[in-house]
Amino acid sequence: MSAEMTEMRTAPTRSIRLVLAGVLLAMLLAMLDNAIVGTAMPTIVRELGGLSQVAWVVTAYTLLSAISTPVWAKLGDLYRRKTVFLSAIGVFLIGSVLAGASWSMSALIGFRALQGLGAGGIAVTAFAVIGALVPPRERGKYQGMTATTMAIGTIGGPLLGGVITDGLDWRWAFYINIPLGLVAFAWSWWRLELPVARRKVTIDYAGICTLASAIAALVLIATWGGVDYAWLSARIIGLAVLAVAALAAFFVIERRVADPVIPLEIFRARNLTLAALTALVGGVIMFGSVLYLPLFQQTVQGASAANSGLLLLPMMIPLLIVSQIIGKRMTATGKYKIFFILGGVFLTAGAVLLAAVDAETGRLATGFAMALMGAGLGFSMQLSTAVAQNSVEITHIGAASGAVTLFRTLGGSIGVAAFGSLFTRALQGHAPADGPGYLAAFASGVGNVFLAASVICALGFVISWFIEEVPLRGKAVEPAAQGGSAPVASEKQTAV
Repeated sequence: MSAEMTEMRTAPTRSIRLVLAGVLLAMLLAMLDNAIVGTAMPTIVRELGGLSQVAWVVTAYTLLSAISTPVWAKLGDLYRRKTVFLSAIGVFLIGSVLAGASWSMSALIGFRALQGLGAGGIAVTAFAVIGALVPPRERGKYQGMTATTMAIGTIGGPLLGGVITDGLDWRWAFYINIPLGLVAFAWSWWRLELPVARRKVTIDYAGICTLASAIAALVLIATWGGVDYAWLSARIIGLAVLAVAALAAFFVIERRVADPVIPLEIFRARNLTLAALTALVGGVIMFGSVLYLPLFQQTVQGASAANSGLLLLPMMIPLLIVSQIIGKRMTATGKYKIFFILGGVFLTAGAVLLAAVDAETGRLATGFAMALMGAGLGFSMQLSTAVAQNSVEITHIGAASGAVTLFRTLGGSIGVAAFGSLFTRALQGHAPADGPGYLAAFASGVGNVFLAASVICALGFVISWFIEEVPLRGKAVEPAAQGGSAPVASEKQTAV
């Protein structure tokens, strides 16, 4: 009997790791894309022109990713999650093929939007699949895999982009997605099996449209405000009015429809709301750090731009190590609140140190501050999704994953835009030719960014104290995979 019990415990773990290999490869695909494309953009502009439209190559991707996130999440709850996941990969690959074949900047922007549509589905459905395969109490065993994927995407993207830009045609920045995506698609089609029950469903078209309008307005405000248009310009004010009106309509609609795209009742669970807010803080800090720290290291500290991905190693290594440690502790004890609190402490300390940088700050001091921030992200970033999923029934696990992913994405988009305004103001009146004056202004701008970040981190620290230590579910919720030797889960009340 002992041997039988051992088999029941170990076989699902092996089976789940095999399944997650395909799921995380798809996530890596979406993460790598933006970094690779960013590195290749100068070459793309030289061939296609359209310098004034460059920002939209990123904005179109981000905008459609954010808009589609809750929609993909709900589709995963309503229909077979495996089908939705494979569909998202397919949309992303079609967008990649078309983007690589772009004949103009306008065409590239349109195809990047299609890529973003697929990327939104890949990210949120992958988290929902993980949540369905792995009960929250056991999530720590696999947390290191997710953290490793994120680190590889952050570090490997710029490096791979540099190789492609230097040695291949820029179109390979998109074509490289095809072999990776096909492997992820085939592996998930083969190994991922999530049996479900049938039920009659309706699509919340009105909710989708109003939510999409609100998200689009917010992302555009964050992108354009204080950069392309003044904050009090007619365009920005109009977008703000649209966002408020669309959100108001969305809340009214969601209270009345049978199958809302985001069931508002999930936010009655305090832990889900707080987890979403911590994800927003994590998105702000992660996106801001990845953008501004390499810029500071290259411009002020003279680091090589060719190795821009490696510049983030002082942050990514602690993130990986801490994620592994707390994952094992969470599985062993079922406790997690303390990790959110520690995450707030480390993030705030790192941001405060970076807020004090100047033109004389050395790489050792910067690396130490980055290590603190990496540890802080390792403590809390992966836990947000697990705690949110633990707060709802399995029928809402996609919606919970979508809420956290949406908050993280919006946090990154809005935070980076606000940071950009602070940074730009510090550089006003200075040009690179100014020499030391420019470097001092540049360092001041980065310091202002992380001063604002330290305030946000402190708010995250306060939020973490209100998280309840609700016991993590220890029972599995969906069958792990085709060919697994033991049942791991059972998803109920979800339609094929």
